[in-house]
Amino acid sequence: MTDLKDQESKSQGGRSFKEQILAELEEANRLRKIREEELFQKEQEAKELAQKTAQLMAEYEEQDRKDRAEADLQAQKKKLHDNAQKALQENHIAVETDQESIDQTLNQISDTFSPKERKENKTESLEEDNPTSELSTKQSEEIFSESQDFSSNNDSSLSQKESNSASMMESTEFDQTKPLPVVSMKSEDDSMMSSSEETNLIGNSDSESQFSEGDKTSSELDSETPSVESTLAPVNSNQPIETSSDVKEDTEKSMRKKRRQKTEGLANKITKRIILVLVLILIALGLFGAYYINSSLKPVDKTDKSYVQVDIPIGSGNKLIGQILEKDGLIKSGTVFNFYSKFKNYTNFQSGYYNLQKSMSLDEIAKELQKGGTTEPTKPAVGKVLVREGYTIKQIADSIDDNVATKSTKDKTPFTSKAFLAVVKDKTFIADMVKKYSKLLGNLPSSDEATYQLEGYLFPATYNYYKDTDMKALVEEMISTTNQTLSPYYDKIASSGKTVNEVLTMASLVEKEGSTDEDRRKIASVFNNRLDSGMALQSNIAVLYAIGKLGEKTTLSEDASINTSINSPYNDYTNTGLMPGPVDSPSKSAIEATVNPDSTDYLYFVADVKTGNVYYAKTYEEHTANVEKYVNSNISQ
Repeated sequence: MTDLKDQESKSQGGRSFKEQILAELEEANRLRKIREEELFQKEQEAKELAQKTAQLMAEYEEQDRKDRAEADLQAQKKKLHDNAQKALQENHIAVETDQESIDQTLNQISDTFSPKERKENKTESLEEDNPTSELSTKQSEEIFSESQDFSSNNDSSLSQKESNSASMMESTEFDQTKPLPVVSMKSEDDSMMSSSEETNLIGNSDSESQFSEGDKTSSELDSETPSVESTLAPVNSNQPIETSSDVKEDTEKSMRKKRRQKTEGLANKITKRIILVLVLILIALGLFGAYYINSSLKPVDKTDKSYVQVDIPIGSGNKLIGQILEKDGLIKSGTVFNFYSKFKNYTNFQSGYYNLQKSMSLDEIAKELQKGGTTEPTKPAVGKVLVREGYTIKQIADSIDDNVATKSTKDKTPFTSKAFLAVVKDKTFIADMVKKYSKLLGNLPSSDEATYQLEGYLFPATYNYYKDTDMKALVEEMISTTNQTLSPYYDKIASSGKTVNEVLTMASLVEKEGSTDEDRRKIASVFNNRLDSGMALQSNIAVLYAIGKLGEKTTLSEDASINTSINSPYNDYTNTGLMPGPVDSPSKSAIEATVNPDSTDYLYFVADVKTGNVYYAKTYEEHTANVEKYVNSNISQ
């Protein structure tokens, strides 16, 4: 195809073909170097941008962390300061109250007990009533003095009951004293008493009676204080009398100890509360973090089916990609995308232009990024139409309105079954396609022979459609995909002496009869052997298509009782050779098996209706035995 152009190039400019080629190569190398330099410069710019972005993100995160830490520290300091002020105020009020009560108690003790006045009253009373009993009076004074000392000590101990340490000291002093003889009015053994002891006892008794009758003040005092018999026993005569200053000092010590204990208790309470608050904060942060991460993995808006175009630069890492997606509103958090993609080992993201949706989850977006984008921006698809392997045109028409880009059955395509069938029957459209794809459609069956001329020529795949896509454009894309699939086999098909229509017709039977690549190659071999022997193909697939039931669910008994004597060009029981055209859209696997079949001597095959395994035979007797074993026996059950 380049001979004429070579002659023209030689005549132009006087340059030879070789010189022109070398010039073109030099120009191509120059353009390639310029392109490489541009790509290298873009890559360097992308790397610098990534480094700057990472540096800014790190500085922002560090400053944010410091601000949060400073705010938390100030809040804790203020809280501790308020609690301490409150505790000190409470302790101050308690100390003032206790101090007032102690002062009142000490004043009452001082007013009530005046040892000198009571001693003078007792002495005067005893001298007036009984001046002759000096010994008894002295003894009474000593006893009364000791009683007063004990009473004073007893009152002092009463004022110190708030302090545990003071009480223990007083108890220890009493335990160390030696008990004085108890003055008793009667003896347990009168016979053992001496006359002098009896005289002393009588004298003491008289003095006591005179004391009680002559001195009313002493009697009143005795009624207010414990009796001599009940109190003198544990008294230590050598015990020092505690003054009000000693009591006050002990009380202050006790109060200081109480304040210290109260402060420590308050500090412990504050510490426990702070720990509890911190634990609750950590739990709350953990729950919020789990919720935030789980929410970030879900789609931004499940109902938004519109497309957003993004450009992923060359050399972009997971972090930069996450920032781009977050900026375009396709994900909720670029940080979560970065860590999640590393956790899931999504590391092979490709650069390019992508059309993504907000209704896509994070995993779905990651899978799209792994496929690779386009070098130039492309318009986003509105939806998708699915043509399944082995579908007939009738089945394609029934599913043409299903938008497989969404899981919802309510989302429909703008296409209708009626419009699709009208296009595939349009003779003008078919003629245009024959001109455009002559290698594929050059041997198309006539409309008089075939049910649909384009049956088998619409390749099974998923097709995107856009806002400006019409029905003819969609059907043409299906034909174009079939042409691209068969392009590598056109030369081999021509050298085998077959037409493209014959290959697709046999491939449509192989598609339905076999399920694995190995079985399909053997089944294609059986069909070729039968055609070479002049035998009918005898495939139920063609008969089911002829009666309009291919693609429908049929039972084993219905399949076994199929009418193989109907008058139809698709009845491969009564007609030898191939049908007028394909009966479904074969897959690439079925096409390859038909173009490259196995070399066998088999003339028959049958599939086990339970397991799907295919059994082959060279003779009719072997085949009959296989049918009885793997088909008829299962039908009777």
